[in-house]
Amino acid sequence: MDFTLKTVQGVSFLSCDPLDRAGGIFHGFSTRLGGVSQGFCAGLNLGYNRGDDPDSVKENFRRFCCAIGADYTGLIKTRQVHRDHIQPVSAVDAGRDLIAPAPWECDGLITDVPGLCLTVFSADCVPVLLYDPVRRCIAAVHSGWRGTAMSIAARATEQMLRDYGCRPEHILAAIGPSISKCCFETHADVPTEMTAALGALATPFIEPLPNDKFRVDLKNIIKTTLLHAGLTREHISVSDHCTACRQDLYWSHRLLGDRRGSMAAMIQLNPTE
Repeated sequence: MDFTLKTVQGVSFLSCDPLDRAGGIFHGFSTRLGGVSQGFCAGLNLGYNRGDDPDSVKENFRRFCCAIGADYTGLIKTRQVHRDHIQPVSAVDAGRDLIAPAPWECDGLITDVPGLCLTVFSADCVPVLLYDPVRRCIAAVHSGWRGTAMSIAARATEQMLRDYGCRPEHILAAIGPSISKCCFETHADVPTEMTAALGALATPFIEPLPNDKFRVDLKNIIKTTLLHAGLTREHISVSDHCTACRQDLYWSHRLLGDRRGSMAAMIQLNPTE
């Protein structure tokens, strides 16, 4: 697979090997291992709105950024609403308190400014990191099932092309750990919205079940929308980690509800390159 589970200074995270090989960035998908939070958020909780001790969350942010090599002073977060808005950010957007809410509602961030650490949160939804090492442009996307139906990852790609001059054949995509088809069992509302929005792009990844429910493969739907947006197959990496199966590594909202922490995916252009 294209992902490696690493542990640096006691903090465990998943990294995407092709992004590492491309160089010029720091990135990672957090696990629940390596932080200082206690109680039902015990471990590396990076959710600033989970009811956790604020000082613990700040320390967790510092530890995770240090583990992946990023500068936490450049951290920029999403205030996620399960839509498809991707917010462009610049240096003026950095420097906020580590647990202050983001000033905009969005489910994606995009920039070509080195030193800004783009951050999206998940606990079953799909985190997606995008990187053009030629143009040196990055994006981070939170893609729940609603965002997946809206093709938010493909929209971020289109924004990279339109606003930053990227080329689709240069863009690398890392589709991170999330609930997988094995555990994402839904009622008809999810496949109905998927097929209404995406048609034949989605139908191969929706499996009807005998109990009038469905299993939906969000990761491969996202991969298909990225291919449709012009990315090459060899530049799209998909993690096989399921957040519901791997409770040793991740929190799952579907299994735990609100009594859980949150993971984060981060990407930052190296300011020294």
